[in-house]
Formats: sequence, C-alpha cells, structure tokens
Amino acid sequence: RQSCIRNNVWLACCGVVSAGLAVLSSFGLMLFCGVPFVVTVANAPFLILGVGVDDMFIMIASWEQTSRKKGKSDVKSRLAETYAEAALSVTITTLTDVLAFFIGTWTAFPSVRSFCLYTGTAFVFCYIYNMTFFGAIIVLNYKREQGNRHWLTCMPVGVDEDQGHKSCLYNACCIGNCSGQSPQPESEHPMSIFFKKYYGPFFTNKWIKLLVVVLYGAYLGGSIYGCTQMREGIDLRNLASDGSYVIPYYDDDDKYFSAYGPRVMVVITESVDYWNETVRLAIENCTQNLE
Repeated sequence: RQSCIRNNVWLACCGVVSAGLAVLSSFGLMLFCGVPFVVTVANAPFLILGVGVDDMFIMIASWEQTSRKKGKSDVKSRLAETYAEAALSVTITTLTDVLAFFIGTWTAFPSVRSFCLYTGTAFVFCYIYNMTFFGAIIVLNYKREQGNRHWLTCMPVGVDEDQGHKSCLYNACCIGNCSGQSPQPESEHPMSIFFKKYYGPFFTNKWIKLLVVVLYGAYLGGSIYGCTQMREGIDLRNLASDGSYVIPYYDDDDKYFSAYGPRVMVVITESVDYWNETVRLAIENCTQNLE
C-alpha cells in the first residue's frame, strides 16, 4: 500500500522470519539427535519458505476479512475469528505435508531418509511458529496502525492537510507528517472483487463447466498414459552439474563399454601369502576358472 501507516512491509518480513526460525529449529533438533546432514537437505529451506509464506498470506487475508465483519472490532475477537478461518486450512495443508515427508522416511536410501526427516520436522515447526509467533506479530502490527505510527520507523505521524500535493514516494517513506489517513479498515481488495464478481460467475456458466470437465478428462487420460510409459531407475547424468566431467564419462562409458556388462570383482577375505609362488598360481587358476 502507498499509505505510510497501512503499509505492512514489516509484517511480510516477519512472515519470512517465521519460516526461517522453523528451519533453524528443525535443523538444530535433527543435528542434536544425530541425524546425518546430507547435501540434499540444503534444499529444504526453499520448501519451508514456500509453505510458510503461503500460510502467512492465509493468515493476513483472514485478518483483513475480519475487519469488515460487524461486531469484530476488538483485538481478541478479530484474532479468534482469524484463527477460526485460517487455522483449519493451515492445519490440513501442514498435516498432509508432514505425513508425506514422514512416509518418505521409510525408504531404504539414507540420503532421502535424512531429507524427509529434516523437511518433515521443519513443517511441524513452521506450523507452530505461524500459529504463535506470527499471530502475535499481526496483533502488534494492528496496534501500530491504531496508534497511527509509521510503517518504517514506528514513530507517531501527524496529519498534514496539504499532503495531497506531495509525491507518493514521500507518502510512503515520510517520517514526519502524513496525509490524513485513518487506521480504519480499507475497502475490499481489487483482486478479491475480480474473483468474486467476474471469475467466479464465469466458471458457474454451464458451458464453461462442461469445458472444464472435458479438459480435466483429457488431462486425466494423458496422465494415466504417461504413468504407463514411466520407467524405474535414475540417469546418473542428472545428478551432476552441467559442466561436470561426470557427464562425458558416462557418455563414453555407454558408447564404448556398454557391451561388456557390469564389472565382476572377487574379494579374498583370508590372509594370503602373496610371496609364495604356489599361492599366486592358485589365485591365477581361480581367476581363469571364473573367466
């Protein structure tokens, strides 16, 4: 928002901080428990950030919706209504994510198991911080707005009647007086109006619904066909970076040595006197027999 009071930059930053705290807490707990840290775990923060920011938007949207409801003026009732609206969807999505990753810990691959443990635990902490830390931040931000304080410095701002002649940049970043703005709720967001008045009615048309069903059927058929064409396994080239020497190595290996099959190795588990010529001949005879 261009309002120097209604701007919620710090609120959004705290939503990202909440996801970061979840990552730190989960990583610290797993390392304390002795779970190995593998390279793939370094990708987990990006997943947690995506889910944490999504939950943050749900919380903020529910909070904004309570401002337009009658009888929801005090902080306690608004926050209770916010949790009633947002906590259910956040809980369901978090639960499905946690179950998905914890089921992944049953795999036989140690690296995948570690990744699922770290990420699943991070989802749990992300949910806890969103329900506690971020909810408190929403209330603090609301009190800042009620106190007519600047979004950047949190300093009280006055009302300047000739503020309309000043630039939008000044209105957003000024530290002194500000245009006559009220902390009262704003009108409905244009995006909400678009989905409610245009997008929703468009999809309730019977011909559009029929078209959606046909498209979904085509999508489902293509998905089933794709599943039948899938092959198990993994191409080791995909595990290396683009400029790695591993890629031409596997290309040459497939080109020149693919006809020979896998290598066969023989391990002698007992102590052997390699200085004894008789022993060496016995080993050579054993090798010839294997060949």
